[in-house]
Amino acid sequence: MESGLTVTVFGAYGHTGRFVVAELLDRGFVPVLSGRDADRLRTLAASHGGLDVRPASVDDPGSLDRALVGAAAVINCAGPFATTGAPVIEAALRAGIPYVDVAAEIEANVDTFAHFAERARAAGTVIVPAMAFYGGLGDLLATAAMGDWTEADEAHVAYGLSSWHPTAGTLAAGKVSRERRDGRHVRFTGGELEYHDDEPSVVEWSFPPPLGTRPVIGEFTMADVVTIPSHLAVPEVRTYMAVGAAQDLSAPDASAPAPVDERGRSAQTFLVDVVVRSGGVERRAVATGQDIYAVSAPLAVEAVHRILDGRTRTTGVASAGAVFDPADFLRALSAHVSVDLPHQRAARRPDSASWVRRGRTEEPPARNGGRGDTE
Repeated sequence: MESGLTVTVFGAYGHTGRFVVAELLDRGFVPVLSGRDADRLRTLAASHGGLDVRPASVDDPGSLDRALVGAAAVINCAGPFATTGAPVIEAALRAGIPYVDVAAEIEANVDTFAHFAERARAAGTVIVPAMAFYGGLGDLLATAAMGDWTEADEAHVAYGLSSWHPTAGTLAAGKVSRERRDGRHVRFTGGELEYHDDEPSVVEWSFPPPLGTRPVIGEFTMADVVTIPSHLAVPEVRTYMAVGAAQDLSAPDASAPAPVDERGRSAQTFLVDVVVRSGGVERRAVATGQDIYAVSAPLAVEAVHRILDGRTRTTGVASAGAVFDPADFLRALSAHVSVDLPHQRAARRPDSASWVRRGRTEEPPARNGGRGDTE
């Protein structure tokens, strides 16, 4: 693929947006900076020696059209995606270019699949929602773990985060999601999303080394419950979050991520442990790395690279594991994520499974309904 292709980044000056802009530059693309705040766009452009600045608002379709003129693709980093997703997708369809976002809002991702699948397929274009740490990475790992299986009984995604300092966008997106579901919780069971008022429990999850067994919040539901079952025949999809990280997220004095290296990453580390089970066999795929926000940038940019390079397996609205070769995609992220794919073994008996329920010795923290970065 020739270098120098233009990619518009909507929400370019947000926390994740800045990582995406830097990654595009590193990969030889030419970012166009877009979003509501012209001053913040110009400041970001100046920090990179001068980039094209095109202010735009989701309330002004014409401004979005101008932001996409000449672009080969658009990456939406501006949450809450319940507000920005549809207008930017509409602009991408008008421009005839692919769309990628980093949404982790469950309902926003459901909306994207429901409202744009037929139109995107008819246009022969690709729309990839949740192409980020939440939703995208777990889906790639689950798809790689499935391998030659055409179906599985269940999929579990456990997040072992060392900490979680949320961005303002994360908190805003979580608020929107909670309002949309009237404060209820959500899970994917019996082949569909189910909203309920049950309180989540604390369970133990046996992570691979170096984490080992850790307490996690059971059914700390993230975007994987949308992306994985969108293309994999798995009727039960559950996600879990390390208790300490969940408590960080819900703390009243929660602070934003602080950079600790030259790339602007925080000290946060992660281990994502995905287990799929079918009959008496389970397969496991594991990813480790640093900073969940920073790693969303290579995920989104690699997706754009592959779409523009023609390395896709479908058109329309599709999750990462459906549109890309998952193992090859994950190998391409080796500079950012270490991956172990997959281990197959006889499934453990229920009394010695990867997780075991325990008595609640502490009140589970309030859960964030989804992650997304504001402009």
